[in-house]
Amino acid sequence: MSLLGRLYLGLVAAFLLAPLVVVAGVSLNPQRCLLFPPDGVSLTWYAALIEDSAWLGAMGNSLAIALLSASLAVAIALPLAWFLWRWRVRWARPLFTLGLAPFLLPPVITALGFLVFWIEVGLHGRMLATVVSHALFFVALPLANLSLGFESIDREVVEAGRVLGADEPTLFRTVVLPAIAPYLVAGFAFAFVLSLNEYIVAYMVAGFTVETLPIRIFNSLRYGYTPVMAVVSVVFVLLAGLVFALVARYGDLLKLLGAVRPQRE
Repeated sequence: MSLLGRLYLGLVAAFLLAPLVVVAGVSLNPQRCLLFPPDGVSLTWYAALIEDSAWLGAMGNSLAIALLSASLAVAIALPLAWFLWRWRVRWARPLFTLGLAPFLLPPVITALGFLVFWIEVGLHGRMLATVVSHALFFVALPLANLSLGFESIDREVVEAGRVLGADEPTLFRTVVLPAIAPYLVAGFAFAFVLSLNEYIVAYMVAGFTVETLPIRIFNSLRYGYTPVMAVVSVVFVLLAGLVFALVARYGDLLKLLGAVRPQRE
């Protein structure tokens, strides 16, 4: 890469990292103020986060909802992506678009639809409603990733397995699943991280009954700023970084991004 290219990438990286550096610096202020660079270094507000049951409760709610909704989104996307790849039905494209629709629509429109539905069935304000809503909202991410994964499989390998006598469950377990594993991991990670940070759908579906971290931050802003919000932001960024680092380490990121293609004769 040329010097100009490296300089350009460095500027882009600095532009993206600057807000995170500012937030991290603010979280280290000893006093309750928005000040950067920080007037000293203190972990007071990190301790305050750990000692505050309200913040910990919101964090626990966010983690539980993100884990459950991401798992449910993958559970919905996997059989749908497999069916569309395996059978090549004429209405596969409309069905695939339907799976992407909740994520493609403006979030407010999708959230309003969820609000009306959960009120009608009497589950508005329940964690179950938030989990299902997030799963349907973010199912597009594992669906898109898994569809790419299935398309990367050499169908001749699958046909060879059938010729040798393997049935569909055996082929799926021994050939298909190992091939799509990186895409499965990545789809789960994307849904998990976005669910952690999602506010509009969670607020519409649960209101203040199930308080997630984004909702907690919004509620706290109504009564004035506290550096604990910056601490929460730092924790979110570190958690997202950890998740995607694990995807890069164990999810075969090069293959996921298309840099490695299946070998065909």
